[in-house]
Amino acid sequence: MSENEPRLWLVATPIGNLDDIAPRAVEVLSSVSFVACEDIRRSGLLLQRLGIAGRRLVAMHEHNEATVAAEIVQRLAAGETAAYVTDAGMPTVSDPGQRLVAAASAAGIGVSAVPGPSAPVAALAISGLPTDRWVMEGFLPRKGTVRNQRLEGIAAEQRTVVLLESPRRLGTTLEDLAAVCGADRRAVVVRELTKLHEEVARGTVAELAAQFAEPPKGEIVVVLGPATSRPPSDEQITAELAAELEAGSSARDAAAIVAERLGVARNRTYRLSTELARSLDPRMP
Repeated sequence: MSENEPRLWLVATPIGNLDDIAPRAVEVLSSVSFVACEDIRRSGLLLQRLGIAGRRLVAMHEHNEATVAAEIVQRLAAGETAAYVTDAGMPTVSDPGQRLVAAASAAGIGVSAVPGPSAPVAALAISGLPTDRWVMEGFLPRKGTVRNQRLEGIAAEQRTVVLLESPRRLGTTLEDLAAVCGADRRAVVVRELTKLHEEVARGTVAELAAQFAEPPKGEIVVVLGPATSRPPSDEQITAELAAELEAGSSARDAAAIVAERLGVARNRTYRLSTELARSLDPRMP
């Protein structure tokens, strides 16, 4: 590397097939002062298989990123060069590294990338779903109001959505998507990309939920097709609920009636119905 090149490199590593490593990635990893990585053991094995010896490895992952990023920036400012790799794919894309990039940039240190394998982009490319406009959602919250809000936002999303999920929670997530987005929303589940047992399963979210009721093995990417029409807003639903409550329906009955009429998830109408009923009657528990 010349003196004019950036001193921090984000290097993409294979998501499965080692042959996907770029020659330029090998060159950079061989020439930097040290390599920061998400997992020293995994990255050490990768460097060994690539024939790269003598590179000092520094562990930087989601639990220590803030502290270690500051230490790495100090070393870069002192004239060293570094590469950062995650366990697989492109650093910072649903992986650690964002704080390091921000800290290096703030310190005036150049940052460059050696592009390469990316599970979200590869899954999107082979999904057959629209690719002109898409959004990366990453991992959904596991439970609670935050998860429900994210699901409701996805239900209204008019772009293709890329999600990451663990094999153990895949079935539950597909069931939730079917309940909130509609059972016939198109989706693709991509498993074990670039590996021997790569699988691409296509269908509706309801069909895929049934197919993956038992947890599969391997790394998972879910690509969800865009909403074909814009679902009712909370304001529209609340207006319908208010009319039902005024007509004498209970909050639960109003939620069921409006959910059926508008074709939206019952848990969404029940939440809004309960909130509305409480605002109308403060004595309601």
